[in-house]
Amino acid sequence: MAPPRRILHVDMDAFYASVEQRDDPALRGRPVVVAWRGARSVVCAASYEARRFGVRSAMPAIRAERLCPQAVFVPPDFTRYKAVSRQVREIFARHTPLVEPLSLDEAYLDVTGLASGLPSATATAEAIRAAIFEETALTASAGVAPNKFIAKIASDWNKPDGLCVVKPHRVEAFLTPLAVGRLPGVGKVMQGKLAELGITTVGDLRDVPVAVLEQRFGRWGRRLHELSLGIDDNPVRPERPTVQISSEDTFEHDLRLDELEPHIRRLAGKTWAGYQRERQQTHPRLARTVVLKLKTADFRILTRSLTPSRRPDTLDVLADTACDLRARIDLPPATRYRLVGVGLGGFVDQDDVRAQSDLFEMA
Repeated sequence: MAPPRRILHVDMDAFYASVEQRDDPALRGRPVVVAWRGARSVVCAASYEARRFGVRSAMPAIRAERLCPQAVFVPPDFTRYKAVSRQVREIFARHTPLVEPLSLDEAYLDVTGLASGLPSATATAEAIRAAIFEETALTASAGVAPNKFIAKIASDWNKPDGLCVVKPHRVEAFLTPLAVGRLPGVGKVMQGKLAELGITTVGDLRDVPVAVLEQRFGRWGRRLHELSLGIDDNPVRPERPTVQISSEDTFEHDLRLDELEPHIRRLAGKTWAGYQRERQQTHPRLARTVVLKLKTADFRILTRSLTPSRRPDTLDVLADTACDLRARIDLPPATRYRLVGVGLGGFVDQDDVRAQSDLFEMA
């Protein structure tokens, strides 16, 4: 049998806010919110001092201001964050070529081969965290586990500046007491459906026969059973081009099409925040297409998309275009919808866009 994989998930602690506090001593120890002010702005990051007041990333900035009136708002400086992220990735590359960035501030690493010569995955994680602190004056937390989803949960276990190791023989014991919401793909709606079956923890989920889960949830039921056992064979994939960035939400009560605008605009804000993080990757790409996704009360899925002549280059353009796409839904006005999503797609390389612009200017 092949030896267990050794997967790390390394997550910088309150990354954008920590960079701001590092570079400006006056911000240290204060609640820092990285965001532009304004009704349409969303929080890019919050320091741990701000998080104590309930401030979280992707939250509307105006809500963050209400929760923490004494917060110091700092406009994001992605050029600086990107430079630090490159430093961190260079540290990763010293230990393994198998690095899958999730954003500027977190990544999966497969260190099964231990190419760096260190005696264990734990020693590798400790060496990476020490190098990050020495070379950037910032802290990172890490999880070590046999697969990706457990490593990600573990990296959040002892934050900030923490390390959590889940060895193969401890996987089930580690997962048993966790809320089912900690499993990937289990959102609030699924948590509610599982709660109806008396399932609130991963241990509860594991005790339900897989046949029962499959009967209730189809193929997803089998996947839930596998996750409860800690089974996840998804490999660490080195950086891949983004296909789509999206956010979606399932309503507590079904809504009509003409009631969806505030929800579309809220989700557009989340999608836009994710897009801004994508723009700071090593090879940034630009989105050209806006996507609106709807699911009717009877579970029919509809998608409408538009690639406008003006590339969606602001949150307002994204939100307005997504709202306008409702006009392309030809179902009766009384139709009710249980889910809405807003996405950005049609990604192209930023350099290609510049080259095309140069050609037009020369013509």
